[in-house]
Amino acid sequence: MEARGAADPLVRARRALHRRPAVPPNRRPFRVLFVCWGNICRSPAGENVFRQLLTKNGHTHSIECDSAGTIDAHAGKSPDRRMRQTLEQRHIPVQGAARQITVGDFEKFDLILTMDDSNRQEVLAIAPSAEGRAKVRPFTSFCQAHDEREVPDPYYGGDGGFEFVADLIEDGCRGLLEHIAAESD
Repeated sequence: MEARGAADPLVRARRALHRRPAVPPNRRPFRVLFVCWGNICRSPAGENVFRQLLTKNGHTHSIECDSAGTIDAHAGKSPDRRMRQTLEQRHIPVQGAARQITVGDFEKFDLILTMDDSNRQEVLAIAPSAEGRAKVRPFTSFCQAHDEREVPDPYYGGDGGFEFVADLIEDGCRGLLEHIAAESD
């Protein structure tokens, strides 16, 4: 029996199926924005942990993420050195530069996740509409193994605070991915 070659319609169909984009051409990816105060510790951790999960699970074409802060004091700066070290020790690549959330983000993103209640109130205060406010949720609402109501800011603490934040972020990002996958089914 002769092996099926590239000219075989079944082989071509299988190859095309593997090349098919995860998002139909007329539908944009689902977009998530992580928000903390300065956008140098918690929210870039969320962005980078979630991006790695998307890559590992084949969702890079169907889900996108970014991060922002409620202030612009660190605009353009890389994530905090201690947060980068913590994530890199967990084999999570870190990229990005701090920026401040804008009113335009409410149009661009489908879900805006805040790290603590103060961040949530600041984000809700700039939401342009009820529809925009409905997109704002506490990040910890997606945690499955932790009961914390907020992701604490580790900036002024020691290395242990960064480890705990990374644990919370990884937990919440797993729950977030499960939530988005269940909603899109």
